[in-house]
Amino acid sequence: MKQIPSAVTEFLRNQGFVIVASIDKNGFPHSSCKDIVKIEPAGKIYAIDAYCGMTAENIKHNPQVSVSAVDEHKFMGYCLKGRARVMTADAISQEFIRSWENNITSRLAKRLLHNLAQDKSRAHHPEASLPRPQHLIIVTVEEIVNLTPYYLRKG
Repeated sequence: MKQIPSAVTEFLRNQGFVIVASIDKNGFPHSSCKDIVKIEPAGKIYAIDAYCGMTAENIKHNPQVSVSAVDEHKFMGYCLKGRARVMTADAISQEFIRSWENNITSRLAKRLLHNLAQDKSRAHHPEASLPRPQHLIIVTVEEIVNLTPYYLRKG
């Protein structure tokens, strides 16, 4: 298990979502958006999976995953590689559910405020119709890759 530096933790927390890449039974990569609900500095990431899709199934066959996030405005990002396991909906604690709900509410509020500031209206907000979480993905981080180009890195 690899320690997650505080700068990486803060970066991940500031992103609206992350991309979790898993490997399907035919060896092809599969990427999907997930919400991080907890990060343990000792090297664990907890992400909510709201769908009964491919990611959980893939992890059952091959636990190797990556968790990636980028900030296009700052031109930086990270890819955390490791091994994952999946907990089903009935085993997810209320702490994780509340954290996920807070993330959704925050993202929805930001979008609404952004739309109001730009005098845009939108009838549908995707976050409002997400299903209840189906899985909790727990990633034990083994490697952290800094995606920021070398010339932009500080220090």
